[in-house]
Amino acid sequence: MASPLTPTYHGRIAPSPTGLLHLGHARTFLTAHSRALEAQGTLVLRNEDLDRQRSRPEFYHAMLEDLHWLGIQWQEGPDIGGPYAPYSQSQRRASYLVAFQQLRNTGFLYPCKCSRRDLGHAAAAPHDNDEDDPIYPGTCRPVPGPLQSHLRSFPSSHSAVNWRFRVPDGEAIAFHDQHFGPEQFISGRDFGDFLIWRRDGVPSYQLACVVDDAAMRITEVVRGADLLKSTARQILLYRALGLEAPSWCHCPLVLDASGERLAKRHDALSIRTLREQGYSPSDLMQPESCL
Repeated sequence: MASPLTPTYHGRIAPSPTGLLHLGHARTFLTAHSRALEAQGTLVLRNEDLDRQRSRPEFYHAMLEDLHWLGIQWQEGPDIGGPYAPYSQSQRRASYLVAFQQLRNTGFLYPCKCSRRDLGHAAAAPHDNDEDDPIYPGTCRPVPGPLQSHLRSFPSSHSAVNWRFRVPDGEAIAFHDQHFGPEQFISGRDFGDFLIWRRDGVPSYQLACVVDDAAMRITEVVRGADLLKSTARQILLYRALGLEAPSWCHCPLVLDASGERLAKRHDALSIRTLREQGYSPSDLMQPESCL
C-alpha cells in the first residue's frame, strides 16, 4: 500500500447528490482536504450519483457551493477537469462494466434472484449494519465446482438478475487504519456475499468505488467510520481485480443529541442550514485528525 504522506499523494472526497451535506460530511471532507494539503498532494472531487431516484441537480449544485464555502479546494474534478474526467459516476458505466465482466469471467460472481424483500424475510438472518441489509444467507450461492450449469437457469443478460461476489468463507480480512489502528473482519461471518451489479443495470457502491479509486490513482481513502466494513469488502475486490489497494483513514462519526449518527434527513445540522443561521466555517469545527 502507498504511504499516506508522499509526494504522489492522491486523496479524494466523494459526496452523493442525494440530499444536503451535513456536519458529519464537513468533518470528513475537511479532514481529507487537510491531509492532502499536509502531503502537498492532489485532492480529487468525485460526484457519486449512481442513485438515479434520489440524485438531483439541485443537490449537486448545493454540494459544490457548500464545499467552496467550507474552503475546500480540489485539484481534479468538477469545474477543473483533469486526466480522469468525467468525475460523475453516472458517466463511468463502461468502466464498471469492464470490471464486472472481469470478475464474472474469473469466477468471482454468481447470479442471484433474491430481492431485498426476500432477504428481509429470511428467518433469523443476522444483520449487517454497514449495508442496512441482512447478511446474505447464500440462497442462490452455487455449490463448489463449475459455474456453467448453475448459470443455465438464469437469463443471459447481466442486468436481468443481481450478481453477487462470493466471499472466501472464514478468511480474516485485516488492514491498518490511520485513525483506528489495526482492523479485522471475518468474511462469511461479519459480512456475506455482497452485490456487485443490480438487476436494474446499476453497479454497486462497492464496485464503483474500487474502480474509480484505482482509476484516479487514490493513495489514501478518507471517509466515515460507518464504512469500515466496506473496506474489507473492497480489499477483496482489489485483490480479485489485480489492483493495488490504497491506505485507509476512517474518521469518527458525528452524532446527534440522541446518539444516532447524522444522516441527510438531519436538516437542522445541514451545512446549508448552519450557514443560513450565520455560522462561519471556523464556527462549525476544526478538521478531525486521523493521526
